[in-house]
Amino acid sequence: MPLVLFLTRSVWAQMVGHAYDGLPDEACGLFAGPPGTNRVTAFHPCRNAAASSRVYSIDGGDFLRIDRASEAAGLQIQGVMHSHTHTDAYPSVTDVEQAPDPAWHYVIVSLRQDAPVLRSYQLVSGQISEEVVSLSDH
Repeated sequence: MPLVLFLTRSVWAQMVGHAYDGLPDEACGLFAGPPGTNRVTAFHPCRNAAASSRVYSIDGGDFLRIDRASEAAGLQIQGVMHSHTHTDAYPSVTDVEQAPDPAWHYVIVSLRQDAPVLRSYQLVSGQISEEVVSLSDH
């Protein structure tokens, strides 16, 4: 049975919008939800410290601020989103090598096509497993 990541339509729209806002560089951000679930209720855009169209790096100050704010709200960081400006929504070798937490969800928004494509993955010990993304109104 495939793992499912539950996103609100609002979070989906925020992720896609942030991907466009980041152009020409890759955009990135962290997302959070209730502990012990795969339900994402908050998205936090971050600065791409790499300032690159090919790689991303979450700004350390952003990470600390978002981690504290999430904890104060009773949420936990569940993963990271980043955009691919010229390639498909599939993890690159760099994405897999730099995946910091095997429990996280790794969302990629591709802007390669006319319409954005959002996909999510689990990256564990170098293995890539796509998961279903389910959208809801709340």
